[in-house]
Amino acid sequence: MAPIVLLVNGTERRVEAASDESLLSVLRDRLQMTGTKYGCGEGQCGACTVLIDGRPVRSCLTLASQVAGRKITTIEGLEHDGKLHPVQEAFLHEEAFQCGYCTSGMIMSTVGFLASTPKPTEDEIKRHMDGNICRCGTYPRIVQAVARAAEMARKE
Repeated sequence: MAPIVLLVNGTERRVEAASDESLLSVLRDRLQMTGTKYGCGEGQCGACTVLIDGRPVRSCLTLASQVAGRKITTIEGLEHDGKLHPVQEAFLHEEAFQCGYCTSGMIMSTVGFLASTPKPTEDEIKRHMDGNICRCGTYPRIVQAVARAAEMARKE
């Protein structure tokens, strides 16, 4: 175990972590940030998606030690002053979830995607979100939510 400093949601967090410990494990087990979910553990389902320097990454495959000092954003870091992020609002409005297990990963993937693609086509949305699995099959509503979030962001 070695001390590392992570910049999570704008706050420096000092933790002890093994050199081979995943960011997902540190977030959930050491920092009690349980919004990021463990899904497959192989980077295939997207439930563990967080943003590193604004880009979506699978935290189950990312070593915590590799992201020391970099800007980490989790689902808990999207809301500001009691106001949900536009992507969160869009997912709620479109009811783009059923059980909700995949939702935080879907939202984080969407936030990263829309930062680089502010006016996505439906095909671009589908291609980007293809790496996030929803076991309940709410894909049409997820696509609608991503499109709505893009529209909301353009109006701000």
